[in-house]
Amino acid sequence: MLFRSSSPLVVAPMAGMTDSAFRRLVKRQGGCGLVVTEMVSSEGLVRGIDRTLEYAEYTEEERPVSIQIFGGDPEKMADAAQIVEGMGADIVDVNMGCPVPKIAKHHAGCSLMREPEHAAKVIGAMAKAVKIPVTVKMRAGWSDASRNAPELARMVQDAGAAAVTIHGRTAEQSYRGSADWTLVSQVAASLNVPVFGSGDCVEPEQIVDKLAEGVGGVLVGRGVLRNPWILAQASDLLAGRSPRQISMADRGAFLLQYIDLLRRDGDGDATGFRHTAPGVPTTGDQYAGSPARGRDRWVVNKIRALIAWYSKGIEGGAEFRSKINTTDNVADLIALIGSTFGAEAYASGAGVIHR
Repeated sequence: MLFRSSSPLVVAPMAGMTDSAFRRLVKRQGGCGLVVTEMVSSEGLVRGIDRTLEYAEYTEEERPVSIQIFGGDPEKMADAAQIVEGMGADIVDVNMGCPVPKIAKHHAGCSLMREPEHAAKVIGAMAKAVKIPVTVKMRAGWSDASRNAPELARMVQDAGAAAVTIHGRTAEQSYRGSADWTLVSQVAASLNVPVFGSGDCVEPEQIVDKLAEGVGGVLVGRGVLRNPWILAQASDLLAGRSPRQISMADRGAFLLQYIDLLRRDGDGDATGFRHTAPGVPTTGDQYAGSPARGRDRWVVNKIRALIAWYSKGIEGGAEFRSKINTTDNVADLIALIGSTFGAEAYASGAGVIHR
């Protein structure tokens, strides 16, 4: 078994969004079988860069947890995998799906799909270096003219990958158009290792439908940002129950709890964080950067980023987004959440206000 969980539903990695605080809160809602960290630079891990180590942070509450790394050098990726293993992660995942130019131009992310032999070499080096499972997340291909996920998936499996995730869009598509779940199903049917699918799951019913495509599980990214209860609701449906209903107060309380966790993590108060592996030097105190970021400003910016997704489809969402974008301190942010989502949200998230 790839990981011990009764749920095949996974929080997908989303850079700048799915931090440890967010993952913990989603996990608490139920239905989540695995969380994956934001992508982490293999170069940064090997060099012990503090900011990179922050992206790899997780708590025991999040288990099972997969740390996703990116890079293109087989030796450094193997070294980074050993660091991830030393940090106690359950799985090390390789990003072969990021289409962002600043990642792809360094022969990492989805650009590895253009060099399948080299990509397989990376996985082979990592699989030999660690005992924990090495998994791969890729796209349908680089472009419509090169939809080589079926071939590459077979190659990385043969090189030692324990599971593969396919996002059904190409790199050129980015997040435009529709995900090709027919291709995802074809890959799932052709491999001997578990295949997970990703793309176009923004409603719990869509997750349930995708699980019927023959995959071993579903990774959900943007759907979780819009609705942190989506995995719990999909689990309700899978169990034959009506999906739980989420009130405005619930949504407000989630935001207040998220603010609280962000502030506590920034203080270094959170327990269970794992920062370094034995023998890996760091460039300084990992937490030294948190206060320097201007913690309140950093928290406000994190909430602004989430709200772009979280407020979609809710009454008054556009007005709330507009007000959030002109708020520059946490006290005003908390007051705005209370006035938008109701007094019950204040009661549920009272710990945020009286810290």
